[in-house]
Amino acid sequence: MKIIKTILIFLLSVYSYGQAAIEYINSQENIDNGYPFSEAVIVDNIVYLSGKVGRLPSGQLIKGGIENETLQTLKNIESVLQRIDLTKEDIFKCTCMLADIKDWPKMSKVYKSFFDRKNLPARSAFAGSGLALGAKVEIECLAIAN
Repeated sequence: MKIIKTILIFLLSVYSYGQAAIEYINSQENIDNGYPFSEAVIVDNIVYLSGKVGRLPSGQLIKGGIENETLQTLKNIESVLQRIDLTKEDIFKCTCMLADIKDWPKMSKVYKSFFDRKNLPARSAFAGSGLALGAKVEIECLAIAN
């Protein structure tokens, strides 16, 4: 009986998974620029935010080094969340990509002060050989939409 119950639960979960609603989030700027990605995708109640860099509304990278880029990147993430009625408090996981791993301490200091909460999101950070637009940092996140 236990095996039958387990199989039924499994089949119901597979059926439910196949019925997941997917919502694509894009700003007009993203559409106008023809970027090859959505800014965010919502599947059930999980928000998958594409990587953001420290671009200003003008399209240029903010000047001033890794600290300024990190803060602008996080503000850009917050802006996407606000458009879907979420906040940075809804973020539970971030992946930080750095052009130079030596920038990790400075990026981490800005990152931690931005979230300014006891329970920080889970996080991975690594260096790559190059980031979009010559950025020093790119951050992607997962958030929960209740």
